Amino acid sequence: DTDRALVLLEEYCKKLRKPEEQQLKKAIRKVMGIFKSSLFQALLGSFKKKATRHGTTSHTSLPTALECDVLGCPKD
Repeated sequence: DTDRALVLLEEYCKKLRKPEEQQLKKAIRKVMGIFKSSLFQALLGSFKKKATRHGTTSHTSLPTALECDVLGCPKD
């Protein structure tokens, strides 16, 4: 879940206070921005739809959809 990942990343970022951790904090904030982007959300929705069409609706649907995109899904 993207929302859960965002919550966990935000909590982790709050713990990064040391000067040597600021580069990591900046990188995590970039990832969070990507997760929040409309492009990422659209791609996520597309992968979920593709996985659902191929009968995979569990939490593993995103990896399955990615696999279908890379390897080609079996014909119905």
